[in-house]
Amino acid sequence: MSRVPVAVYAEDPILRSGVVHQLRPRPEVEVLAEDAEDAAERAVVALVVVDQVDEGTVHLLRRLQRTTKARRGLVVGRVERTALQSALECGVAAVLRRANADQDRLVNMATAMARGEGVLPGDLLGQLLDHVGQLQRAVLDPKGLTLSTLTTREVDVLRLIAEGFDTGEIAGKMSYSERTVKNILHEITTRLQLRNRAHAVGYTMRQGLI
Repeated sequence: MSRVPVAVYAEDPILRSGVVHQLRPRPEVEVLAEDAEDAAERAVVALVVVDQVDEGTVHLLRRLQRTTKARRGLVVGRVERTALQSALECGVAAVLRRANADQDRLVNMATAMARGEGVLPGDLLGQLLDHVGQLQRAVLDPKGLTLSTLTTREVDVLRLIAEGFDTGEIAGKMSYSERTVKNILHEITTRLQLRNRAHAVGYTMRQGLI
């Protein structure tokens, strides 16, 4: 497997150097120089390292969304539900708390993103699920509205992903093959024009589909 080119962005140089220090020795990734002119073009993964998601973070994520095709990941000290929603809306495919950002987790995050996968802590998905459930009950249910762009089994798959189960576990719970589960996910992401499973869960939660 070729090395994954990774660009690391942070307003605080100390935060950036910490992540770069963790990634640089690993053969799975290639950390691109901060001042490299071709970094935005070469990067497959862009990691944004911050204490918290604020207006500056959102501005940076939106700029990366416009200027690079790299998949964007967020390494963050603390993140609230509304901030997480803002990050997902900016195309963030993976989130890792800085407290958990050891070398292996950072590399796993980067390589998963390079494969088109998403990484999102289960508790954050749970928060989003609770939030959307509240919106569903408060806004849609009283009006008798439903959003039915997903089939029953698609909803079931996304719910299990939101609860932290992987493809094999979902297949076992639903008595499907892993290929069937992957096909269901592919159908969802293709139809809704989403990037990966984390984006699909975030999007469908925000839309009240699950």
